[in-house]
Amino acid sequence: MQKKSHWETVYTTKDSSDVSWFQPHAVTSLKLINRLNCEKSAAIIDVGGGASTLVDDLLLNGHTQLSVLDLSGAALETAKKRIGENATNVEWIEADITDVTLPKQQFDVWHDRAVFHFLTTPEERSAYIKNVMHAVKPHGHIIIATFAEDGPEKCSGLPIVRYSAETLQAEFGEHFVLKEQLHETHKTPFGTTQQFVFCHFVKQV
Repeated sequence: MQKKSHWETVYTTKDSSDVSWFQPHAVTSLKLINRLNCEKSAAIIDVGGGASTLVDDLLLNGHTQLSVLDLSGAALETAKKRIGENATNVEWIEADITDVTLPKQQFDVWHDRAVFHFLTTPEERSAYIKNVMHAVKPHGHIIIATFAEDGPEKCSGLPIVRYSAETLQAEFGEHFVLKEQLHETHKTPFGTTQQFVFCHFVKQV
């Protein structure tokens, strides 16, 4: 509940474009998803999507089975209001990704920009990866972005864990094969920069 309270406060006291992780368009994420050449009917979940504009662009690109999961109901409401009538074409899930029951082998693509790096205990990371194993189809795609090894040590006042592609692969283990990695220098609304690493894994079972 402490984590939920933190993020509800963030999204009820700040405009969605005034947080450090804001992007007008999730360019790198879109590029990686587009490279998958998935059917437009592929099931895609954006974990920690909150108020992100990724879902807007996926809708505009013709994707029809989209889910957005976030701990903050306020963040999800921001996205719904922005999208308008099309919001009814998205499944909105208000939940903690380490403590939620998702449908078995439901998703073709699992996307997460900057949730996993907030999981600072082995137990949280294990619960997250267990959900990936359960909810992603065999040979499904997992796109994860975290702060890179030269990225910030905190975000929104909270400690995070920084990763390289190799250490992220080590966390996910042998059932996930790393297909691609990209580095992104994210420019915040405040004029600072943050280093991210994006990894594309394929689930083997």
